[in-house]
Amino acid sequence: MSRKETSGQAIARSLVAHGIDTVFGIPGAHMYDFNDALYGASDKLRFIHTRHEQGAGYMAYGYAKSTGRIGAYTVVPGPGVLNSAAALCTAYGANAPVLCITGNIMSHLIGQGRGQLHELPDQLSTMRGITKVAERINHQSEAGPVLSGVVGKMLSGRQGPGAIEAPWDVFGQSGPEVDLPTGASAPRPAVNPDQIAAAAALISGARNPMIMVGGGAADAAPEIAALAELLQAPVTSHRSGKGIVADDHPNYLNFVAAYEYWKKVDVLIGIGSRLELQFMRWKWLPKGLKIIRIDIDPTEMVRLKPDVGIVADAEAGTQALIDALAGSRREDRTSEFAELNSEAISRFSNVQPQLAYLYAIRQALPRDGFFVEEVSQMGFTARFAFPVYGPRQYVTCGYQDNLGFGFNTALGVKVANPDKAVVSVSGDGGFMFGVQELATAVQHKIAVVAVVFNNSAYGNVLRDQKQAYNGRYLGSDLTNPDFVALGESFGLRSFRVTSPGELKNRIEEALSLDQPVLIEVPIEKASEASPWPFIHPAPHAE
Repeated sequence: MSRKETSGQAIARSLVAHGIDTVFGIPGAHMYDFNDALYGASDKLRFIHTRHEQGAGYMAYGYAKSTGRIGAYTVVPGPGVLNSAAALCTAYGANAPVLCITGNIMSHLIGQGRGQLHELPDQLSTMRGITKVAERINHQSEAGPVLSGVVGKMLSGRQGPGAIEAPWDVFGQSGPEVDLPTGASAPRPAVNPDQIAAAAALISGARNPMIMVGGGAADAAPEIAALAELLQAPVTSHRSGKGIVADDHPNYLNFVAAYEYWKKVDVLIGIGSRLELQFMRWKWLPKGLKIIRIDIDPTEMVRLKPDVGIVADAEAGTQALIDALAGSRREDRTSEFAELNSEAISRFSNVQPQLAYLYAIRQALPRDGFFVEEVSQMGFTARFAFPVYGPRQYVTCGYQDNLGFGFNTALGVKVANPDKAVVSVSGDGGFMFGVQELATAVQHKIAVVAVVFNNSAYGNVLRDQKQAYNGRYLGSDLTNPDFVALGESFGLRSFRVTSPGELKNRIEEALSLDQPVLIEVPIEKASEASPWPFIHPAPHAE
């Protein structure tokens, strides 16, 4: 006689089979049978409960973004799903495999509009609008197949978030325990040799090629560095591509330096990138520019049509290009790149006090540590001023730029990388979006060092209202708590520092404690120099 298990138990068993070891979330009535299944699998699945559903979603995002593995979370349907939706749309924008597991009302009541607890008019459609894939488990026998199907789609091609829901009555429904299928990513596209040959021909005739990398190239770091060295081409990146080629690699150009080199570029090679810098921020193309793109998502070749489009995994596509160009010899240009970087650093050295504090953090953070940005004056400046030395070590929210993601995301990064240092940098405005997760950090011993730069304002809004709206301030001025006292009230070691040198020392001390730490850095309101001239530079004169 075969053993029986509930849908909840089958889902938990399937999560383990897919290599998932952690679930973030908050238990609730619709989910009780699944929550109980997580308890039963606690030797294989760590459950980290949060203080808000958005925190659970962001922690799963931090786990996924820093590892490339699935970050899973569970929340109740309706308001729980909606509270976590910001994290799902972040994962969608940043191509991160985040899995949401939620419930729904009783099967026979879905779509009836009776006003049941947590009912949404069409929750499945709502989730499909902000994920790559979302499906419903209608019966215990579907638990394994539906979950494996969702995972397979999440991991195939351009990765993205997924969601599954099960009605309240289905989670506890029991049936035979059967072998569960395992979802795998679809085969990667075969590299088209004709496209490689066409790209190699363009590159062979180029005098000043440039390589632009994005988050889709995170697993192709050695190949991209080898291509850059072969071509004596500079490599640059914006947010998600930071660290794929280390800042101190001779061929890496800070994007402020890259903008100067851009004047003479004749072939742009985009790898796993939307080319946001070139087309959305620089907004100026050199005459006669030819574009080559390597991207696993064929729709990218339609969104921004290149001269040569190579639909392939970044690693395979780049290696094929290297093979096609093997034997070519170019003059060493690394001294030219070093000079461009030096000039750029000199130009943006006046972006203070951000630069001094960011350099202090970099000095204190080990080379393989993680830096989690935030939508803040420090975060914006970090995109061009914070050196990064490895893929995934700079954790960003991508184009969503959603305020308040940083600290919560950092907790997920630390859970996924317990032996690595993790520093979160927030402004006071963004930090207060998720301040309640200080309790989660303490309860689950998640040793993130949270640095809060307190300028008592939504700094960017304040600057824009001052400059563009003649000081007609609305909602940009903030009243804050005493952050040190607040941190201590949660049970955290908390400090206040007033200089970059002091911040460096406190971070080093905090990292040695191996426990969550909060550091407040008071900043005079509206004192920060604007980083935006370097992120949105004025167009070159032709």
